[in-house]
Amino acid sequence: MSCIDSHLRAQLLRTARDAIAADLFGAPAAPPREPELPWPPAAGVFVTLRKGEQLRGCIGTFEPGADFGHTLRSIAVSAAHDPRFVERPISAGELRELRIEVSVLSPLRRIANPLEFELGRDGIYVRRGHRAGCFLPDVAVERGWSHETFLSECCAQKAGLDPLAWQDPETEVLVFQVEKVKE
Repeated sequence: MSCIDSHLRAQLLRTARDAIAADLFGAPAAPPREPELPWPPAAGVFVTLRKGEQLRGCIGTFEPGADFGHTLRSIAVSAAHDPRFVERPISAGELRELRIEVSVLSPLRRIANPLEFELGRDGIYVRRGHRAGCFLPDVAVERGWSHETFLSECCAQKAGLDPLAWQDPETEVLVFQVEKVKE
């Protein structure tokens, strides 16, 4: 999927950091700049915020729309207000300590056998009815999970389904890859 060179890498990270800074400091959003380089062809984008090794926010979309730059800015600000951290939201004073990761996603691809994916390379998206959830590829590796545990945790934690819902033919399991840039 490699489509991100060093110039685009810097631009993605700068765009995300600038959007978060403007939001946290209460500044009006800067008018969107025309990209110096073409934005990457992507089916989605996630922004992950970490302070040291501690997760502070992670939000994304599988549909970036026509204006990737606008979507990236919006997702970056949303990650800074991740509802999982409402008890201890990110503060303006914390901004310098945050490491930003931007994950550019490939299109989703449905797999017939839910176990036919590569841990660490493929992220998963589980969908059944109106419930859906996903994990980025590195989650399984970071937590030392097997294929089955990765799927079960995604069903239970992210989609609000029974942990074994991935075994039901009514449940769709899709995979995707990411190209990640980080500070």
